[in-house]
Amino acid sequence: MSLTAIGAGIAALGCIGAGLGIGLATAKAADAVARQPEAESKIRNTLILGAALAEATAIYALVAAILIIFVLGK
Repeated sequence: MSLTAIGAGIAALGCIGAGLGIGLATAKAADAVARQPEAESKIRNTLILGAALAEATAIYALVAAILIIFVLGK
């Protein structure tokens, strides 16, 4: 197994963190809406912003993994 594949695998681990983060944020948002339904719009806006930032982190990790494979793998 080459070091390039190991490096790409480690870089792709960032996607796991983003998935866990979005899942936890969604669970907390659902809990918050259940406790205070009148604050739903504020909670929803904050959740969408946080999910977008976490998803951007996953995309950066995916791009880094692809770059490791195709640029350093030569």
